[in-house]
Amino acid sequence: MTTMTVIRPRAEDVEGQPILRPLPSRECRSVGPFVFFDHMLETRYAPGTGMNIRQHPHIGLSTLTYLFEGELLHKDSLGSDQEVKTGDVSWMTAGSAIAHVERTPEALKASGFSLHGLQVWLASPKEHEQGPGHYSHHPAASLPVSDNLGVKIRLIAGSGFCLKSPVPVLSPTLYAEVEMQTATTLLIPDEHEERAVYVLQGEAQLDGVSVEVHSLVVLPVGQSITLFAETDCHLVVFGGAPLDGPRRINWNFVASDPALIEQARQRWTAGDWPTVPGEVERIELPGN
Repeated sequence: MTTMTVIRPRAEDVEGQPILRPLPSRECRSVGPFVFFDHMLETRYAPGTGMNIRQHPHIGLSTLTYLFEGELLHKDSLGSDQEVKTGDVSWMTAGSAIAHVERTPEALKASGFSLHGLQVWLASPKEHEQGPGHYSHHPAASLPVSDNLGVKIRLIAGSGFCLKSPVPVLSPTLYAEVEMQTATTLLIPDEHEERAVYVLQGEAQLDGVSVEVHSLVVLPVGQSITLFAETDCHLVVFGGAPLDGPRRINWNFVASDPALIEQARQRWTAGDWPTVPGEVERIELPGN
């Protein structure tokens, strides 16, 4: 059996929100189309406070935000203005140039709240890197769910475990939230070439090997793996088809060609970029 790769995330802070970031890492740059993985740690915000990620740019990727608790307001340069509630999927494809804002809705900010969730980036296939931008919102009730023998699976995006999500992914993708009761098992099939497991809470084993909480484990290609819950567990399984070539990540830009990133950097610095309606503040290019 091929050895599984275990990644311990690094701690980061995004505009005051503590996160754990296992991807990208020195051990692994991508899993399927996933090139960036942020676990927004459960955080209690006092009344009058909240998260405010100002206007910033993207190219060459899709962002997917999924919350276990709390709400966010998404606004972008396409004119989207959407409140994202617990269990919803917020899906934004950047194409050649997009800008967006993510912040706590004012009503929630006034009362105080807890925020906990995931945000991932999926690299766009080369044929879509310079295409048009797109945004779609998918309410929690629209996501397919399987709930059998103490194992509950919600398909966030893509396909897997005999489920298919409505999120318009651009390449073969697997992204599933899994909740397991103590002593239950789940077979993770090899239907997707690249797969990984991230443990949000609880104690689990993969083919008899214990996995620490907040570990990301990259599974061997071509092998079905048995997941066993030593305690009640909450985790995600994700992956998909390998990327159609390496990707470079620079700040908020993802591209197969470094020239596209340099062009994006120059455009954002010069203010030659689509803007979010009604927004003035923006995050400047680091180092400028």
